[in-house]
Amino acid sequence: MRASPKYSIAKDVQVGEGTEIYDHVNLYKCKIGRNCKIEPYVYIEGGVVIGDNCKIKPFVFIPTGVTIEDDVFIGPNVTFTNDKYPKAHGEWRLLETRVKRGASIGANCVILPGLTIGEHALIGAGSVVTKDVPDHALVTGNPGRVMRYRTLRTEALVALRSEL
Repeated sequence: MRASPKYSIAKDVQVGEGTEIYDHVNLYKCKIGRNCKIEPYVYIEGGVVIGDNCKIKPFVFIPTGVTIEDDVFIGPNVTFTNDKYPKAHGEWRLLETRVKRGASIGANCVILPGLTIGEHALIGAGSVVTKDVPDHALVTGNPGRVMRYRTLRTEALVALRSEL
């Protein structure tokens, strides 16, 4: 982890080697893998696990119950939820969410609780994800719907373009 940010809170956090955490970040009892980038104004609650080589852009909220596997991109202003029927007082039911390896979530998405986002899935900006997302699916809209499936060829072209 780079130098401790001046205006951030990090309590009981495990951070992997090479991970960069920017200022104005709140982290509580979570685990973040190696070579990740956690940008400003990110809030991560207790029990969250983030894998290696992840990039989390500004203004992301990740509550208890979310697991993010390796090589995941989370765009700015993404909000995860963990309770289907939230209320200010009383009991609540934690619903766990998993984002599988290589998935990408575009800006301003809302991920409802208790879902799985499949490997190498792509969630388009502004989508509201209300159901599980299959591996390699491209999901857009409100509610999010599968528009098509990404092929290995498509992913190879994207990787090639990013190297140029």
